[in-house]
Amino acid sequence: MKRRDIERHLRDHGCHEVGGSKHAKWRGPNGEVSALPRHKEIGPGLVRAICEQLRVPVPLNPR
Repeated sequence: MKRRDIERHLRDHGCHEVGGSKHAKWRGPNGEVSALPRHKEIGPGLVRAICEQLRVPVPLNPR
């Protein structure tokens, strides 16, 4: 999945970026924090893990 697509998905579900250098730190709607690597492509397993950590739904097709 492209990084911009996962970022859009996270924003649509109430998350926001809170900083970071090599990885972007994202805060979920309930205060959870997860790191999103600054790569162009993010693998489906990592997308699923990030969404689970932030307690947001996993995208339907995280390729």
